[in-house]
Amino acid sequence: MIRAFCLVVLTSLAACSSGVKKADTTTQAPAALEQSAGFWQPWSDALFAQAKKEGRPVLLDLEAIWCHWCHVMDESTYRDPRVVKLLTEKFLAVKVDQDSRPDLSNRYEDYGWPATIIFSPDGQEIVKRAGNIPPDDMVKLLEAVAKNPTPGPSAQAEKMPTGSVNGALSDAARQALKQRYLERYDFKAGAWGFGHKFLDADSVEYAMTLAQGGDTQTKSMAEQTLEQQLHLLDPAWGGVYQYSTGGNWNEPHFEKIMSVQAENLRIYALAYALWQNPKHLQAAEQIANYLQIFLTSAEGAFYTSQDADLVAGEHSADYFAKSDAERRKVGVPRVDPHRYARENGWAINALAVLYGVTGNELYLKRAKQAADWIVKNRSLPDGGFRHDEQDASGPYLGDTLAMGHALATLYLVTGERPLLAQAEATAQFIDKKFPGLPPSNSGFVTVVPHPPTPQPLPQRDENILMARFANQLFHFTGNTAYQKMAQRALGFLASPESIQNGFAGGILLTDLELSQPPLHITVVGHKDDPKARQLFQAALRYPAFYRRIEWLDKRDGVLPNKDVDYPELPTAAAFICSNRICSSPIFQPEQVAERIVRLKQNH
Repeated sequence: MIRAFCLVVLTSLAACSSGVKKADTTTQAPAALEQSAGFWQPWSDALFAQAKKEGRPVLLDLEAIWCHWCHVMDESTYRDPRVVKLLTEKFLAVKVDQDSRPDLSNRYEDYGWPATIIFSPDGQEIVKRAGNIPPDDMVKLLEAVAKNPTPGPSAQAEKMPTGSVNGALSDAARQALKQRYLERYDFKAGAWGFGHKFLDADSVEYAMTLAQGGDTQTKSMAEQTLEQQLHLLDPAWGGVYQYSTGGNWNEPHFEKIMSVQAENLRIYALAYALWQNPKHLQAAEQIANYLQIFLTSAEGAFYTSQDADLVAGEHSADYFAKSDAERRKVGVPRVDPHRYARENGWAINALAVLYGVTGNELYLKRAKQAADWIVKNRSLPDGGFRHDEQDASGPYLGDTLAMGHALATLYLVTGERPLLAQAEATAQFIDKKFPGLPPSNSGFVTVVPHPPTPQPLPQRDENILMARFANQLFHFTGNTAYQKMAQRALGFLASPESIQNGFAGGILLTDLELSQPPLHITVVGHKDDPKARQLFQAALRYPAFYRRIEWLDKRDGVLPNKDVDYPELPTAAAFICSNRICSSPIFQPEQVAERIVRLKQNH
């Protein structure tokens, strides 16, 4: 998940609730696409050719169209006559919506949005600045660069990752990550990190996974974080604000971006499966309802985000303190109507998980409807996906990876073989297009190299998902090529460059999964047999996050991974396999969970 922070503090949110109705958002155009200032140009090969020919530096304003402080810069800094004069006379300036360009977004995400990157005329990074730059500061910066366009202290050269020696975490690295995992937890306020407050999905999932094994400390950490994160749930419309600043949960930034919605929805659904806390289910369902009302197109595909501001550049705390009816009297913050494959993959995956936990067919219907639209409208030959209707660059790893993972999850919750075949095709496309530079354990890169975009680097979150997705395919199919892909991604995650930065939970979770087989449950019976369906749904409801659930209907042929030979029985049955041992047949849905617990206790 891309953590795309807008920098600087907003004021507090007052709680208020109201019912909601379908929002009319489909005609609202993102302001970032309306590049009214005459000095803005598109990011292109021609831009850098012109820069080199004319000897002019290039300023990149990398913004998010939902971001308050990006709007502030547009309304103040980039309207200041001194800034306009400098940019027009001495620079070439380009504005890019980071959601539209995952290659640029992933490379500069650590700088938050807005990010200001200045390149020398020959394309070398010379300045990298995070957050809002007021007009006076921007004037000083531009004058200094115009006078001396050489790299400053903010533009240190980035090292290419080396990968781990053996493509795995060492014992020492694992222990160091576990220590950092605990050290970076805020035991007073909840969540990992002491400044921005938000739910880091991988960290919470790792905590819940350990809690399943009886770890009371991580259980407390996960439950505390989930409870505090409810402060960022919009009380009027549902959906989750991106994060809160100031080390507390009461200073939210109000944008609602798909990565945050999808991962919160998924984690709250998993938490409900584990602990049966009705507040967790309510949170998941409120987020799902928000997606349906505000971020779903007429065709069923998902839009990208909703803005933090009703009026660009104006703080919105008072607005978001209002009820649904009061908000609608003054307007609705604009929605970015792009239907990116990556964002849809995230949402499809989350809804499929919620379906597995609840059995509510509506969530599965919505997930499949979005998947069908993306497959029809965003597919590339040989299994890949493009980002948008047309891409200026790309293809990007994130789109194919998110859709592949979503298709694999849909297979998990339905047992429908064509979905697995589609997921395999995405993995094969990734293996051809996105392997990083040698050595072979250096992960997968965000984009196929394409000048003038800087050399792509592997990205942590993408390689975490890549390792887990490929490992999932390996266990579903038995194909060791996917196992090698998972190990390649873990090799990057285990590199010194990766383990020294960022949250530890995602790497630890990936390492844990790749070190052991998943819980394996197979239902044997016809898919139109009600008893077989009840057994399958019971298997889905069991709170195992790392799992291989399959449905063997002999009319479909053998399972893709034929590592177990199941007997023919006169009635539908479920089998649980763990540590090379399978249970006797289970005929009653209510016996599935108790048999899993018994097997775990015995082995």
